[in-house]
Amino acid sequence: MVRQAEKSKSRRPSWEVSDAFWERVRPLIPVRQREAGKDYVRQAGGGRKPKDPRVVFEAIVYVLRTGCQWKALPKERFGSASAIHTHFLAWQQAGVFDALWKAGLAEYDDLEGIAWRWQSIDGAMMKAPLAQEAVGPNPTDRGKKNGSKRHLLVDGRGVPLSIVVTGAHRHDVSQVEAVLDAIVVQRSSTPRRRHKHLCADAGYTGAPARNTIENHGYIPHVKGRGQEAWEKRRRPAQRARRWVVEVAHSWFNRFRKLLVRYEKLERSFLGLNHLAAAIIVFRKVPLKINIIYG
Repeated sequence: MVRQAEKSKSRRPSWEVSDAFWERVRPLIPVRQREAGKDYVRQAGGGRKPKDPRVVFEAIVYVLRTGCQWKALPKERFGSASAIHTHFLAWQQAGVFDALWKAGLAEYDDLEGIAWRWQSIDGAMMKAPLAQEAVGPNPTDRGKKNGSKRHLLVDGRGVPLSIVVTGAHRHDVSQVEAVLDAIVVQRSSTPRRRHKHLCADAGYTGAPARNTIENHGYIPHVKGRGQEAWEKRRRPAQRARRWVVEVAHSWFNRFRKLLVRYEKLERSFLGLNHLAAAIIVFRKVPLKINIIYG
């Protein structure tokens, strides 16, 4: 008990950014460029000093991890909450979080190799009471409340490769092409067709979805839960593969800002998903980024 208490006491907060992780983030932060030939004279006491980018990034991770409102950020640690949110929007527009996700996938590919052969696709709905874009009637609430859906493509280990956000009323099968087209990294060598499989549940049945999957070079494996259980009983040695995408959705939901969507704009919510995807990817490489899921 004493050892466990000491271990929990020495554990750093889950939203705290380690030095190793910050070294991956720092080169991607945009630097404000000054106009050439223009003299900048700062009056004594005029204006505020620029915020430390690391503090800003740590504040964004704090919001993502804890799920608190932007205006509820601890002022004594992070300063102005509105300034943090302004930086978040600017960085999202500059593609910082998307670039961080790609950098993580590149490092993960170099160290372990992306498991391209077996990929899985699925969608997950969440409530979106304040959303104004990429939102629609939530079927789980009988269409009375709004919701959004995250469509996710992962590799064989559950590492996210593609994210698309739509309204909750959009069926999974309607977003197959969009998800497959949104893969953020490309495979260095084009494999033979039989080395590329896509696992999906019964929501992706139908000739249009099958044709789309095959046109993207995949062998489709679309099976319902009952069929999977039957095949498992028939062939016990057969390995289940589609479950990794469901695990990946649970990883995203452990970032509490993504569990219920309160972001009004689609790009804001998508930026938070990209940052969560980057953290998940970096957790797959031997790097102490010190951000946990649970």
